[in-house]
Amino acid sequence: MRHLNRAFALLVLSCLAACGGGGGGASGSNGAGGDSGSGGATGPGQTLILTLPASGLAPADLAVVVAEGDALSEAVGAAYLAARGVPAANLVRVRVNTANDVISAADFALLKADIDARLPAGVQATLLTWAAPSRVFGTCSMGITSAMAFGYDARWCNPAPTTNTCAATAVSPLYDSESRRPQADLQVRPSMLLGARTVAAAQALISRGVAADATRPSGDAWLVRTTDADRSVRWTDFAGLPAAWSGALTVNYLDNSSGPATGNSLSGRSGLLFYLTGLANVDQLATLQFRPGALADTLTSFSGLLPGANGQTPVTAFLDAGATASYGTVEEPCNPPQKFSRASILIDHYWRGATAIEAYWRAVQWPGQGLFVGEPLAQPFRDTPSFAIVNGEYQIKTRQLRPGSRYTLEYLQGGSWTALASFTGVRGQPLDGRAPLPPAAATQIRWVGPCPSNAANRCTLAQST
Repeated sequence: MRHLNRAFALLVLSCLAACGGGGGGASGSNGAGGDSGSGGATGPGQTLILTLPASGLAPADLAVVVAEGDALSEAVGAAYLAARGVPAANLVRVRVNTANDVISAADFALLKADIDARLPAGVQATLLTWAAPSRVFGTCSMGITSAMAFGYDARWCNPAPTTNTCAATAVSPLYDSESRRPQADLQVRPSMLLGARTVAAAQALISRGVAADATRPSGDAWLVRTTDADRSVRWTDFAGLPAAWSGALTVNYLDNSSGPATGNSLSGRSGLLFYLTGLANVDQLATLQFRPGALADTLTSFSGLLPGANGQTPVTAFLDAGATASYGTVEEPCNPPQKFSRASILIDHYWRGATAIEAYWRAVQWPGQGLFVGEPLAQPFRDTPSFAIVNGEYQIKTRQLRPGSRYTLEYLQGGSWTALASFTGVRGQPLDGRAPLPPAAATQIRWVGPCPSNAANRCTLAQST
């Protein structure tokens, strides 16, 4: 550990907890605090600092996949690189038939192998810039974004030996995950389809995503239970969220289960950040005003079956209305809520600083039959946390702590780690924590919290050099 002088130790150093959730506090703040004393004499331990990684995927983590020779895809890919600063090396051109909305499992296997072979080292997620194909068909159908993440396998859409696409499918390792490096931690690259069928629509979508970044918007979430009981099975998750987010985010739960049917769809609302509902056809979308970065979807059978969605509201209708990302299924999944986004998880991860692609992927437990569409790097709640020595103590500010999870700041001395302070995540509450400095003889400090690969376990998330 290098010896830093005291002047340098007073600098505020930007950092971010690599794992964790929405808030918490320190001793004297809004969480549990711990203290083992900072010692008396000045020494190496008094200037130990941490540099923690930023939240959310960065442009360098994303590969942009273009259908070579397709004018729309080429234009969208170029526009995305320019707007987001994705490295040119992360643009991957492949041959794919964009005239068909579906690709066979055999042809997709070749396409995926080609893409995987061209991906630069370190890429954690992919964006597909064509409008079609959007699904992969073998013995059953997978959304092309789920097939890109997992490879085509019937266990994600029609588990053998059954022939029932309504059955439970394989569970995504990304579900409610704390991983900031999904390929490195879980060997899965989440994928998203931009979903636009014109260059103008693509540019508008990309612009909304960029405009959302770090704005911490003050809009509302709307969670709607409709008269359609089969499509409103998510209401049990919806109902408790207004109280859970009280004081941090305006969450509205609208229970229209008793009718009239004319009240099923929102109309004339503005400032929407989230809109989750359950209808085959969602009316009045053109009357709504979405915030940049907004997420919206409906629980129904075919909203991901592009372009026509079998007569139901397609995911692209939400994008056309001003949302920035959406999700829907590409074949009849029936209505297990695990096959659709879970509002409590979606909102929590987005508020804590995840990008749109991360928040949506973490919110769907069985995503094999699903299609994720939109602008993947939109990050309206991007965090800029800090870890600094201020007035003789550590000051830690972040909104990253996972609700209900414990984090500890520890120091190493004589081969043993000892806690300086502990913090517990509280939903919707940023951490503004304090901790004493370690003893002068301490040689390292570390930040410990939920593991990226399994949040039930504890891992070292960052450590001083």
